[in-house]
Amino acid sequence: MPDDAPSPRRNLPIGLQTLREIREGDFYYVDKTAHVGRLVGSGKSFFLSRPRRFGKSLLLDTIKELFEGRETLFRGLAIHENRDWSKTHPVVRLSFGSGNFTRPSAVAERTSEQIASEAARHGVAPEGLTPEGRFADLLRALHESRGRRVVVLVDEYDKPILDALRTPEAARANRDFLRGLYSVIKDCDADIRFAMLTGVSRFSKVNLFSGLNNLQDITLDPRYSSICGFTERDLETVFAPELVGLDLEQVRHWYNGYSWRGEQRVYNPFDVLLLFDRREFGAWWFETGTPTFLIDLLAGRGMASFDLEGMIADDALLSAFDVEDIAPEALLFQTGYLTIHESAWKAGRTWYRLGYPNREVRQSLNGKLLERLTGGGGAETARRFRLHDLLATADIPGLEAEFRALFAGIPSEWHTRNRIARYEGYYASVFHACLAAIGMDLRVEDSSAAGRLDLAALHEGQVWLFEFKVAERATPGAALAQLEEKGYADKYRSRGEPIHLVGVEFSEATRNLTAFEAARA
Repeated sequence: MPDDAPSPRRNLPIGLQTLREIREGDFYYVDKTAHVGRLVGSGKSFFLSRPRRFGKSLLLDTIKELFEGRETLFRGLAIHENRDWSKTHPVVRLSFGSGNFTRPSAVAERTSEQIASEAARHGVAPEGLTPEGRFADLLRALHESRGRRVVVLVDEYDKPILDALRTPEAARANRDFLRGLYSVIKDCDADIRFAMLTGVSRFSKVNLFSGLNNLQDITLDPRYSSICGFTERDLETVFAPELVGLDLEQVRHWYNGYSWRGEQRVYNPFDVLLLFDRREFGAWWFETGTPTFLIDLLAGRGMASFDLEGMIADDALLSAFDVEDIAPEALLFQTGYLTIHESAWKAGRTWYRLGYPNREVRQSLNGKLLERLTGGGGAETARRFRLHDLLATADIPGLEAEFRALFAGIPSEWHTRNRIARYEGYYASVFHACLAAIGMDLRVEDSSAAGRLDLAALHEGQVWLFEFKVAERATPGAALAQLEEKGYADKYRSRGEPIHLVGVEFSEATRNLTAFEAARA
């Protein structure tokens, strides 16, 4: 085949989590074995947190096949020539990806089932009265019978806790059981060659890994920032045939943007594969899991939608996650709804500025927040459709009528039973969520030489600049006057697009707009 000939199209590995199936079938495969080689050669016990559907299970399966010496699966991959394939190790793999862990004893039963299955696969019969005891005996028996130390892989290590967060007593019980189970990895250190745990959340070492103090957390290690996920180069090389007919800039805008301090931002693999399969953009990843607990937590903490833009956190806060102490910043980051936009070393620690990774997350999460903030449901879909068209045509009277109807339709009892509605920023938050939910490119508190603009929005070749005021605390017309006097539009004139100034004033007494004034800049 000539060098400039296009690569042939292959099958899309949607939902596949085993290296063997991908490599032996005609599937696309993104080679992560350079990362794997560095990992297995540089330490012993590791932990990695990534959001759901980011390829963690496939990563662990790759490590499993590597240590079990499946040399043929690695031919042509980065690690193949640098590996002694005669040195194999027995592998014990546990996964908590399935099961109803809100039921008492479910996690213990699931653990016992897997230990029995692994013991049967290896032909040993571990003793012990408890799951932890049988786990320890399994590792010792394998080491003794095979003459080589064991590799331990745990997938979805935290799911029994996350699934039970709505019932804290069950979550604590699951956490306490898992603490004892994972302490076996430390106790059996002499029997273990390599261990790795993966999951979504970074639970406190004090509360979950108190006995596993040699565990290296590589979640924010720049060397492993792309160990899961697809890079831009992966799309342009491995998936080049699938990009034909797609706008790469739009693909990037929708799905790229996840960062764990690496030079490259990565794409969510699930989103990209579904895009290539269906040939249309959608919130494929977001729709696989409704973050009800997350939305309730944000509302309960009184966090407005625009509070999520530019949140500041440090290492301690990003890992401050436990049943009794769930920091919203940590939960949002670990579950993939926020990512790292910038990092800086100040005052003896690393600080991070967080933000939405891409359009899919910004648009979808704000849609859910909007439903929670307004108490609305299916009617919100129709409203977003109308708002999109009203903004595209710069229909100011239509926009004012739509927002007045929105606020008027919020039941009074909803304000009474929801604490966030009593916050001054609630009204602006609903407004912000509406715009974010239709996919507008938003800039919150956008800075310029003139000061800080409340909200800038780019949409369909137009620029919208918004200033919000509470009527009881400002003179009439103050919002629009500030936009004109400060000259906020100057920053955007180089775009050569129509610029609309909109002053929005709310009343805490009437719970609606008192003014919606607009002018062209």
